Amino acid sequence: MFAPAGNFKIYLASQPVDFRKGMDGLAGIIQAEFDLDPFSGAIFVFRSKRSDRLKLIVWDGTGLVLVHKRIEGAGFRWPKSQNGAVSLSKTQFEALFEGLDWQRIVPRHAKRPSFR
Repeated sequence: MFAPAGNFKIYLASQPVDFRKGMDGLAGIIQAEFDLDPFSGAIFVFRSKRSDRLKLIVWDGTGLVLVHKRIEGAGFRWPKSQNGAVSLSKTQFEALFEGLDWQRIVPRHAKRPSFR
């Protein structure tokens, strides 16, 4: 399991990309299409046309790291295709990476205690 430690921003490209692209090509997509900085330390997740593959890149402070995962079975759950990137929480990312339906995960907000 690839689980980011810390407080990373995580972005998901909902439209499929050409999986022949390496980290430089994906960094170019981040800059040109999302208007984001691939060297910010955020995690960027990309999908293939097939639902069973993902790539992610992240700047770790010394270089770009590329992770490629192919999942067995039904494949990953992807959002409907739209322009731009979708922001994910750490919990949603972990569910996506494990092949679970991450869209069912709703962030909990702590209720403010009431003192009467």
